[in-house]
Amino acid sequence: MKTNSITRRNFIQKTAVGTGLATLAPMGMTGKIFSAKAVEEKLPREVWIAGVSQMDLHAETSDLMVDKIFAILQQINPYKPDFVCMPELFPFTNVEKETTPIERVQISERVLSRFSEYSKQNNCYTICPVQIQRNGKFYNGAVVIDRGGKRIGSYEKIHLPEAELNYGYSCGPLYQPVIKTEYGPIGIQICFDIEWDEGWSMLRQQGAKIIFWPSAFAGGKCVNTKAWEHKCVVASASNKNTAKLCDISGEVIARTGIWNTNFYCAPVNLEKVFILTWPAVLKFGEIQKKYGRKVLITNFDEEEWSIIESLSPEIYVKDILNEFELKTCEEFLAAVEIRQKKTRD
Repeated sequence: MKTNSITRRNFIQKTAVGTGLATLAPMGMTGKIFSAKAVEEKLPREVWIAGVSQMDLHAETSDLMVDKIFAILQQINPYKPDFVCMPELFPFTNVEKETTPIERVQISERVLSRFSEYSKQNNCYTICPVQIQRNGKFYNGAVVIDRGGKRIGSYEKIHLPEAELNYGYSCGPLYQPVIKTEYGPIGIQICFDIEWDEGWSMLRQQGAKIIFWPSAFAGGKCVNTKAWEHKCVVASASNKNTAKLCDISGEVIARTGIWNTNFYCAPVNLEKVFILTWPAVLKFGEIQKKYGRKVLITNFDEEEWSIIESLSPEIYVKDILNEFELKTCEEFLAAVEIRQKKTRD
């Protein structure tokens, strides 16, 4: 008698489309599957973020590569993401036909036009990494398109590797403004920027809540580190290997992998704050007694970090901090540093 034998290998092969995209629900490190239906019940400051990986995607031309990216986006659309981030210079990566900087300008304009229409049709922001031309110079950059299809800001990569300098790209300015959205300011860093900290600090000092990181490589633990160091959400998109979404604690919320090769899409609750556990822990009992399940306090014992998170549309974390006379991690350290400085004078 003939039996059907299903192995992990042939299951993956059978659940992938021609572009290499697995037709499975995105999931996180713990195997939690995020249902598209959950979008209808999201919290007021819950934001759904999607990121794309070009792992195993190849095309003859830039236009054909963009077509493959749009095939992936069709899989993301049921989740109704608020933000979708594409990988670094994705129209020109894993493409057989070589292009000059001038040709890339023309291609980038076509790509931005397509993504403008996509954002409008799907009511989402898109972070679209393309080549930018300004004042006669070429930049490895990214353009942010809002829900209405309008270009609302851009970023030019600050730190370039030798290959990009040899190609003719220029480094972007050291100071670049954050981009305002209804979820608060957002920022962008690109690939090699992760090796320097001033760009990330520059964005956080301007209040960036989410920093998108389109990249040629996955970044690994560096991505997690940037999230907890700067107490902000970091969303990556990569030309190869893993793309992932990290919370302000540095923990992975969702990522691509062998079961979902080319995208993740998951929710992040922005109504939360990162604080130092001591001496704030002395107030935690009072907070839990008053708010119960409406407020979640997560303690990281070894690091002595804590995160206070509102799970109710009526409760704002800033009000809890004011009520119980607590400071964010940044506020606490800044106040201590002022006292430290006085002892050195």
